[in-house]
Amino acid sequence: MQMIQRKNDDGPVIPEFCLRSLKMILLFAGAVVALFFFSCFENPVDPDPVDKPDSPKENWECIIDDTTDLEYSLAIGCKDDFEALSSEPLDVSIPGATSAKTVIDQMDADIPLYFQNSKKYQIHHEFVSANLSGGSHPPVPALALFNQTEYYSPDRRFILGAITYFEGPGVWTYEIAPYDNASAEMISFAYDKIADSSYFGKELYFHPTSQAVEALVPELDSSVKVITTDELYEGIDYQPLNYGTSMGRLIFVTAEELESAYVTFRDIVVLDAVPNDISVTCGIITEMFQTPLAHINVLSRNRGTPNMALRGAFNSEDLRAFENTWVKLTVGAFEYSIIEITKEEADAWWDENRPATVGIATMDTAMKDLRNIEDILDTDRDANGLDEALDKAIPAFGGKASHFGAFPHMDSTKVHFAKAFAVPVFYYWQFMEENGFNARVDSLLEDSAFTSDPAVRDHALESLRDAMTDAPMNGAFETKLFAKLALEYGATRMRFRSSTNAEDLDGFTGAGLYTSKSGDADKPSEVRDAIREVWSSVWYFRAFEERSYRNIDHRSVGMALLVHRSFPNEEANGVAISGNIFDPSGMEPGFYVNVQYGGTSVVLPDPTITTDQFIYYYDMVGQPIVYMAHSSLIDSGTVLTTRQVHKLGVALAEINRFFQPLYGATTGKWWAMDTEFKFDQPLDDPDGEPVLFMKQARPYPGMGE
Repeated sequence: MQMIQRKNDDGPVIPEFCLRSLKMILLFAGAVVALFFFSCFENPVDPDPVDKPDSPKENWECIIDDTTDLEYSLAIGCKDDFEALSSEPLDVSIPGATSAKTVIDQMDADIPLYFQNSKKYQIHHEFVSANLSGGSHPPVPALALFNQTEYYSPDRRFILGAITYFEGPGVWTYEIAPYDNASAEMISFAYDKIADSSYFGKELYFHPTSQAVEALVPELDSSVKVITTDELYEGIDYQPLNYGTSMGRLIFVTAEELESAYVTFRDIVVLDAVPNDISVTCGIITEMFQTPLAHINVLSRNRGTPNMALRGAFNSEDLRAFENTWVKLTVGAFEYSIIEITKEEADAWWDENRPATVGIATMDTAMKDLRNIEDILDTDRDANGLDEALDKAIPAFGGKASHFGAFPHMDSTKVHFAKAFAVPVFYYWQFMEENGFNARVDSLLEDSAFTSDPAVRDHALESLRDAMTDAPMNGAFETKLFAKLALEYGATRMRFRSSTNAEDLDGFTGAGLYTSKSGDADKPSEVRDAIREVWSSVWYFRAFEERSYRNIDHRSVGMALLVHRSFPNEEANGVAISGNIFDPSGMEPGFYVNVQYGGTSVVLPDPTITTDQFIYYYDMVGQPIVYMAHSSLIDSGTVLTTRQVHKLGVALAEINRFFQPLYGATTGKWWAMDTEFKFDQPLDDPDGEPVLFMKQARPYPGMGE
């Protein structure tokens, strides 16, 4: 039995530094009073610290013997000392990191440095409250006041930070919170003190964790070595995207071969590049790094299957040793493992881990209105009864249009969207029935060759789609549709978007399974072609396979349409998650944004093109932006201006507020909404400032975990 176990090439960045209570607005005067109160006390005395070694720095030795009740150390003498103090950061945006928080107490005459036990104390406030408050120490205030003073006041008592070791590049860094406005003098002082108190001091770098922190780099002392996030990424070769364990047959397929090769849900697939699409598999390993919102990662999260990237994976001798064998793959935060197993073991695992059946709403074929989007949901501005309203709307208008129908019920000064209407599922059902396609589907599902052979299935579904794109639509429906388009949209180019009753659901997004098409409103042939192609996408091979994997009844799936203006020349487009996907603990609240210049896709990208990726700490003072990658389509700068990022943050906060009673009501569970947006000129002012249009909002897959 062979085994590979690869350590610490995954991981995080931007270690955690404070809780949601940073939202609380506290008077600065209160902070000043508290600091004055602190000064009335004598200098603190350290309670039984672990002392620095007396040996010269070139002869550092381990100094931590017993970690049972360890609170902190005043020095780090070896890697074992660091591991005794460190833990995985709560924010995991850069793989392969472990971190130990640091505290410098400026009110002590000796100005001591503490490497706190970060396993025992997750945040700085917990540590200083337990060890540096009361008795001979000045009292530490409550968390809200502590955060207000210790991250934002120039007269702070503590200098707070963290030492992070990145396993992939083998780099030691000193970091401060992305929202910390510590001065360059404070950073330089802390850096020198840490370097002087640790065995890795000569190898220590300062890692700026936000644009605001990066702006201080020119002011730092010459002794401070700096490393950027991009430079850290260059040294990382393992990227975990979706944690988990599965058992399957390990196969190697190029992204190009996926166009003709068939992979099954019992396969774990190693790919040379990040494909735009892949049918259901038991696990994915790509040679190229992915973005968290890449289509295949969204699918992996939705399926609950492990997904990772590993540089050099496709030609790796270690991985090739397992080619076409049954293996157990485990993707973890800091390591992955592959172990050869028997087919019997894989079969037994599959029997116990078959995905749960996804229940979908029965099609509502009584609704025949071409309904304006503001009338889709029967709910009030405060989202009371949202659950019932969605349950009523989705059978008729599908998941996408129904969730889009929430936008008109939000604060219009915060969330802007295109004028839209929905074509109910009835007209898809009518089209299928009148052209004999429902009977054709029934016949296919009863054909053993179709159900057992993917090649036969793919060919039969393609033939069905071809027939659908040539079939006539109901005359009365066309008359009604073209009249509405002529009256309300004129010659506008329109976008016809899929909205089935089997997508954008809590626990099953159906991301990327279907298609959207455009056509000019005043050109009936383009409109017909667009609608028929969207309807036919119900029978895409990948959509059929995904539904089969989740035991969804194919006969029960119906396609409504969400219809609004197209955006052929947008300034920027993107996907945003209304939560920090790198910190499901909720201790580092923020919004994750993946945005690209112009209309180049961010979810189905060319693998040679990169996008802007960042965390926007909207609820933090100063609202810092932490970039993890930049667009390769622009020479310098960022895709969005700071003002545009703020507008997006305002919209995301409002979307969260509206959907919170439905999707975020479970106490202690992380949740977020998955949104799409564009910045584009309004139709009535083509030379005006680009406007933010929200295009979609659906529950983020994997929420509540």
